[in-house]
Amino acid sequence: MVKQSNCKDHSEFRAFALIFLAWVGFFPLKALGQTPSDMPLLMDPGERLARPDLQNLARLRVLTTVDFPPFSFVDQTGRLSGFHVDLVREICAELAIEPKCQIQAMPFADIEKALLEGTGEAAVAGIAVTAPLRENFAFSRPYLSIPARFAVRRTLDISGKAAEALATRPVGVLAGTAHDQMLAAFFPALRRVAYDSQESMLSALKQGEVDAVFSDALRLPFWVASADSEACCRLFDGPYLSQRFLGEGLTIMTRKESGLLPAAMDYALNQLIRKGRLQDIYLRYFPNGFY
Repeated sequence: MVKQSNCKDHSEFRAFALIFLAWVGFFPLKALGQTPSDMPLLMDPGERLARPDLQNLARLRVLTTVDFPPFSFVDQTGRLSGFHVDLVREICAELAIEPKCQIQAMPFADIEKALLEGTGEAAVAGIAVTAPLRENFAFSRPYLSIPARFAVRRTLDISGKAAEALATRPVGVLAGTAHDQMLAAFFPALRRVAYDSQESMLSALKQGEVDAVFSDALRLPFWVASADSEACCRLFDGPYLSQRFLGEGLTIMTRKESGLLPAAMDYALNQLIRKGRLQDIYLRYFPNGFY
């Protein structure tokens, strides 16, 4: 995931995801220089959506991935776990269809084909909405949006807002990504330095070749807290959200001919937001937060 911070490019992010859980477990909030924060509400909790009648639904097979912690992974007991797994279970409970609800894990690359061939009714796998996908699929409203953040060297004595504090300073960014475009559009006074890989960009920050980097807030905070960073850096300002550059957020995907399912997903998500249960799941798997 993430040439853009919308988890669309799953394979690119897999290597980082495999060590993500270890970082979450071993680094306290103070190591990240932040406290857990509420996730922004992507739906109006005051909106009253009608509850669709799913009495005629034979079953709900929800497709997800098996190798993308903390969104989905097999835990030490061999049980499928993760943010997406708990989200699906909460949705099924909210819709009162638990006996009909099944979660099926598969490679991310197979999900679109499986959904089209009818081997599942919905997919919850960090899928971002794109124009080509809209031709064949319907989408719920977003349940999570991953922002962008700055990290700066600890020796840099700055405060305030990034636009002024980092003006004319060299800031690293991954070339050709949404973050690259966003940095140029939002912070034209910063001196952009493009890198071909996340590793080379973070190494440049650690070595002092740039004063800051601009990247996705899912992995940047955990690199800052990891041994790899050698305590060189801290998060600075933000978070920054932009539908134009970072997409609509993560959604639930169904086939276009899925009847009431998209509306049912919207209803369930709205209820989970109103009751605080979506926030609970978020903090369960992202205890340090990324907002």
